[in-house]
Amino acid sequence: MASAFHTIGLYGKHNDENVSQTLADLSIHLKKRGLQVFRGQSGSGWDSDDSIDLAIVVGGDGTMLHAARELTRHDIPLVGVNLGRLGFLTDIAADDMYPEIDRILEGEFNTEARIMLDLNVVHQDKSIHSGTALNDVVVSKGELARLLEFQTYIDGEFVTSSRGDGVIVATPTGSTAYALSAGGPILHPTIPALTLVPICPHTLSNRPIVLNSDSTITFEIDTVDGEHESAHVSVDGHTKYALTGHERVEVKRAKRTLRLVRPLGHNHYDVLRSKLGWGSEKRPGRC
Repeated sequence: MASAFHTIGLYGKHNDENVSQTLADLSIHLKKRGLQVFRGQSGSGWDSDDSIDLAIVVGGDGTMLHAARELTRHDIPLVGVNLGRLGFLTDIAADDMYPEIDRILEGEFNTEARIMLDLNVVHQDKSIHSGTALNDVVVSKGELARLLEFQTYIDGEFVTSSRGDGVIVATPTGSTAYALSAGGPILHPTIPALTLVPICPHTLSNRPIVLNSDSTITFEIDTVDGEHESAHVSVDGHTKYALTGHERVEVKRAKRTLRLVRPLGHNHYDVLRSKLGWGSEKRPGRC
């Protein structure tokens, strides 16, 4: 059967022996199917090639987050192979890698469009830092002993002044990550929405909010006294940028999206049950 894809990019942490061996074995398998294989190398960011029409990412969800930030700028669809526990993004188990990848190559797959976020930090009307996230943008007090103080605006309209450990803006993909541990809701990954989740707010009535994905969320950071270098903003828990006070942090939906390839039969709720320890389905005839 003809392949639905022709040039495959392989990505993973090359300094991990298990990942490197899996990538090497997978490369051999794909070449036997007559496919072109591009081995992405990691430097300041993963490289790419214009001919790639599918990227296979080997590792865990952290590796997939990194791949999404790097490769979606080239509009390459991604599929993930997990070498450890079942992941929310890398849902193909290593033991099932070859048959599942073959099914995808033969056209037996679905594609999900996942929202991403653009971060822009502004000081005195000048952009001083930017980034892109698949899971979340987090404004945090970091190592500060005192609470972080900031004002929140949505589409230019004032919402509230807050004191707490910080705030999370999460995509539906990120709703099962840090935002979930902070008390945020779980969103289905294809819903066009964002969540605004406070981290340990000083005011107990400050609760998570679900927003339209087209919303622009702005935080105005008050002066951070003392060891101000510890307050920061981060994307996907990875890159951190220090906040010294009086910055404006702007978060909005990115123009680019992640195209996530899933094998036919993938069930989001199966993953939730497995990862979160939810109860199994009762069989007919049992109460």
